[in-house]
Amino acid sequence: MNRAKQNTYDKVLELNLDPAIYGTFAEIGAGQETANWFFRASGTAGTVAKSISAYDMTMSDAIYGKSARYVSRQRLGQMLDHEFSLLVERLGSAREKETTFFSFCNTVRARGYRDSGECHGWLGLRFQLRPGDPPSEIFIHVRLLDDENVDQMEALGVVGVNFIHAAFRHRQHLERFATSLTENLAAGRVEVDMLKFAGHGYDFFDNRLCALQLVESGLTDATLFRPNGEVEQAADALYKRPILLLRGSFDPVTKLHLEMLEQARGSFNGSLQKDELDRTLELCEISMTNLLRGGSIDHVDFIDRADALQALGKTVLVSRCAEFHRIAAYLSRYTTCPVGIVLSIGLLNELFKPKWSENLPGGLLESFGRLFRNQVSLYVYPWRNRVTGEVVTADSFRAPEDASHLYRHFMETQRIRSIPYRDLDLLKYTGRDIQRLIREGDPEWKSYVPEVAHRAALHLQVGARLSEA
Repeated sequence: MNRAKQNTYDKVLELNLDPAIYGTFAEIGAGQETANWFFRASGTAGTVAKSISAYDMTMSDAIYGKSARYVSRQRLGQMLDHEFSLLVERLGSAREKETTFFSFCNTVRARGYRDSGECHGWLGLRFQLRPGDPPSEIFIHVRLLDDENVDQMEALGVVGVNFIHAAFRHRQHLERFATSLTENLAAGRVEVDMLKFAGHGYDFFDNRLCALQLVESGLTDATLFRPNGEVEQAADALYKRPILLLRGSFDPVTKLHLEMLEQARGSFNGSLQKDELDRTLELCEISMTNLLRGGSIDHVDFIDRADALQALGKTVLVSRCAEFHRIAAYLSRYTTCPVGIVLSIGLLNELFKPKWSENLPGGLLESFGRLFRNQVSLYVYPWRNRVTGEVVTADSFRAPEDASHLYRHFMETQRIRSIPYRDLDLLKYTGRDIQRLIREGDPEWKSYVPEVAHRAALHLQVGARLSEA
């Protein structure tokens, strides 16, 4: 495979000249920008069977059926069902032996007249891996970040071409597939926050790896998946919900993690309105900083950590937001409800170090100002000094001298809150101590790791030993 980067025209021409690829285009909401590329290049008749844009809602409903939301994964599914079935029905008997059929669909909300709302869209491709195969499917969700409609339309067309080209040329290489989605676009024009493979050939594919790849490739700041392993769009999962988030490496998942969440939950719930209690979402966040500690990401290690958290009923968030103010800003993009971030005394101490604010003109003050801009509070779990046995809480924590007044202000305004501890024994070992116990074969580690996470903890340490070897 030629790994040289192709421009958009070259990608389209390559597909148009491939006699095995043939299909339809259905685009709603931002013109027919993807199909337009295929008409601009030579050899269009070799690829395009039909192009359509049912822009009027009544026309769209008449073709695809009713939908609660027009820019949604549900509407995209209706479009793919209709267009692919019609394509195979009308052309299958004549071309099924030599043609891999496809239907490309998108439904998009682009910038409108005097419009300042979120601009985003769903793009999907239903296609055959080989002639006569049952259909496979890939879909993505994009955020259009340009200010002008014409620029968003242009970006959408390029992404659409990249998407179709990647499906036929890079589908067996996830990293290459993901990074190619925004080729030939300047950074910051499009965010891709969802990628999923399904259908024939993908029955056993783990889409959590797609979620991880999008974050690893810098296509989105974060992605999440539910306890059942289902990858979910952040906007849908977080929208107008109170959020309690625990940051950690979860290497391994320990009983202390669960205790921190449980103790924080009681205090956090006390700050909520009655109608918010049932909507609270708890997140366990793994940052790329933690995953890259060994220099590269071990995907088996990542799945083990995710499996352990999901077995405990937790929703997992994977982010590239090392700074606390960045993860707070990300969550505040989707919710105006209270956000609680659970952390240890050790991490609280880290927040006052210059490295976390050295790139901000306002330094430490700007870092905390961004962190607490919305309804964000820190819930701090105690730490025990191994030498003296002293238990340090948020109340007794001593901030650096030049920030002591600032810290006292945060405590008085309850931006930083101390949460109680119940079992001092859980503070006996750190995560690294437990890793050491596992490596040394000391069974004491089992007392500090939930039983459902034992297998994952062992896998993590086996993987670490193999990496060291």
